[in-house]
Amino acid sequence: MSGEQRQTAAQIIQSYDGPHLRIMEVCGTHTHENFRLGVRKLLPPQVDLISGPGCPVCVTPVGFIDEAIWLAGHGVTITTFGDLVRVPGTRQNLADVRANGGKVQVVYSPLDALAYAKEHADEQVAFLSVGFETTVPAACLVADQAVTEGVGNFSLLTANKTMPNAYAALRDSADVFLYPGHVHAIIGTGLCESLAEQGVSGVLAGFTAKELVTALAVAVRKAQEGKPFFVNAYPRVVKPEGTPAAVALIRKVMEPVDTEWRGLGVIPQSGLALREAYQNMDARKKFDMPHIEGKPNPACRCGEVLRGVCKPSDCPLFGKACTPLRPVGACMVSSEGACSAYYQYGGDLL
Repeated sequence: MSGEQRQTAAQIIQSYDGPHLRIMEVCGTHTHENFRLGVRKLLPPQVDLISGPGCPVCVTPVGFIDEAIWLAGHGVTITTFGDLVRVPGTRQNLADVRANGGKVQVVYSPLDALAYAKEHADEQVAFLSVGFETTVPAACLVADQAVTEGVGNFSLLTANKTMPNAYAALRDSADVFLYPGHVHAIIGTGLCESLAEQGVSGVLAGFTAKELVTALAVAVRKAQEGKPFFVNAYPRVVKPEGTPAAVALIRKVMEPVDTEWRGLGVIPQSGLALREAYQNMDARKKFDMPHIEGKPNPACRCGEVLRGVCKPSDCPLFGKACTPLRPVGACMVSSEGACSAYYQYGGDLL
């Protein structure tokens, strides 16, 4: 897109004179990039960007962290992405567990976790499988590979989630969804088109400055027409059919289940669990884990932030008791979290 076209998109945003418009950044990366790139400074007062549940670490419930801590306490080596290490459980986090002698290994991919298990055959190793459709295929690939190769000391503790029913649960929280490009690169555009037919508007957005400005310009212009709409403003990556091979792999290894989202409660058929053929990979079953009910800090408003009910700066802990160095909630820990974005980039926009 040329500089003249970018300016035209910016002018479309700035000239919006319609009613109050709530655009939900479903994806946490969109929240960070809109701040970091200064896109929010283009918005007129009647256009609000509100954060949504598109950060997998943020929507993972406290009970999942407690489950991982339980496994570590029973001699299982935990392999995980770095963000999860500092997410608070009911009483402690995985960093505390590691400081007290528990085995917690940070990895950069599920394949790294499987490689660790192969190299440490004397240890039981569990990978914390957290993420949306974007990262689920990699976890499924590893589970399938572990079964094929007979890696008996490896398992998954799953908290994977899918977006379709989450959109339905949030349909009244925003006027327009800014759909996450990487999720729909996997699942395609059919869901968005179906939601538009049901009265839910949205624009699929990329992650560069020009892609975000273009998507927001499309959102404000289409919103003024007064009819539900869907526009794919990220066609260079998102195709109508998505990535069929990745979808097929997910369906082979995992099946939909009801699951809990932090702040949203249990959303039917919005989670993924290992199918029967992969039950030996399921850490909950393998180690006969009891039901564990986590208890979030009642002062933390992370759940409300994830529903778009409030902004991070509305939380009394924000920037005081809760900072990136001393996080109280997952939204301040995660590199995609809304509280982290507001803390780093918010400035006079808070």
